[in-house]
Amino acid sequence: MKILNQVTDFFNENIAPPHKIISARKKDQEWRVLVEVIEEKEYMKKYARDQMVGLYEVFLDENSEVTGFSRLSLRYRSEIEDQVEQ
Repeated sequence: MKILNQVTDFFNENIAPPHKIISARKKDQEWRVLVEVIEEKEYMKKYARDQMVGLYEVFLDENSEVTGFSRLSLRYRSEIEDQVEQ
């Protein structure tokens, strides 16, 4: 799917490699994608701490170009995450 590849490329180039793409939905001409990213992996390993997982919301236009993103939450990987409202 082109949308997932675009999001993966965007995160690899600008944020951090995606851990998991957990949702992709199209509404009208815009896509909303939710992505989990392991934050500061090496730092957490060095200090023997649980990894932090950031949940990001990404928007893409009808041309599959990223138009915006934001981090919705940050949690320890071992914590159970509350469901994000859609």
